[in-house]
Amino acid sequence: MEIRHLITFQTIVEIGSYTGAASKLGYTQSTITSHIQALEHEIGGELFSYVKRNLNLTHLGRELIPLSEDLLSTHEQIKNMKSIHEVKGVLTIAAPESLTISRLGPILKEYSLRYPHVKIVVKNGTCGQNQVDLISGRVDVALMVYPQLNLEKCIHYSLVEEEIVLVGSKDGPNDFDEYRKNNANYFFITNEEGCSYRTMFEKHLLKHDIESFQTMDLWSIEAIKQLVMSGLGFSALPYITVKDEVTSGKLKILRHSEQFESIYSHMLIKKKKWLSPAVEAFVELVLSAISKTVRIDN
Repeated sequence: MEIRHLITFQTIVEIGSYTGAASKLGYTQSTITSHIQALEHEIGGELFSYVKRNLNLTHLGRELIPLSEDLLSTHEQIKNMKSIHEVKGVLTIAAPESLTISRLGPILKEYSLRYPHVKIVVKNGTCGQNQVDLISGRVDVALMVYPQLNLEKCIHYSLVEEEIVLVGSKDGPNDFDEYRKNNANYFFITNEEGCSYRTMFEKHLLKHDIESFQTMDLWSIEAIKQLVMSGLGFSALPYITVKDEVTSGKLKILRHSEQFESIYSHMLIKKKKWLSPAVEAFVELVLSAISKTVRIDN
């Protein structure tokens, strides 16, 4: 079994196609195919299958992912034995937009100043997608805004509780009850499906038999805030993402008697025998920055 075959396998998993993997690795598609066929011959079964022209992992393929990651991680460690403590390479981070715009900026700036030889790649996605990307090896670190987590395959850090607030326009009703009474006139303006605090709010409505609102899905928190400011409706967002607008009077926090489920910021790292110095340095910086933020807020 050759390391390059495992690299090819992991690249196909990451990109989702033989063609994309060939382009990234600089191989012909026939070379990619031969690598996978060699792996399948050694393992004794197919790693990928096509369903309606879509490439899918087989059961064997899914089982190979963590084993392949461990082998490639060990291989990388051996290659870098002389410089194992140097912080360099590529650090890939998956984070929801809410944490990217509210907490990650200063951390990434400080990290890039301290460790200029690390290339930082940030991917935005829903919390569920970020977790999938971490487990599959597409990213090194996943940040999430979610209720309490207990994941066996990950090293887990619960960072800080995120206050979820209901916000409306400065000229709109002051109380959420007014939106409930006139819900045909207002939209619930929110992120795409899969967003943790959207899911939390919708579950709350269902649990307490509160009539659903018209929902408007938007692609970014900035777009959500702009439409809420226009008076079109209200939103449920982490306070940290609307703090500036609330302070300046562009948005206002709605009074309400609802008891929402607690939601926290989390940092996840896949359990490996060896963590790169770049990942370890990032974890240390995040924990330090969050600790200082909590002390300031308190």
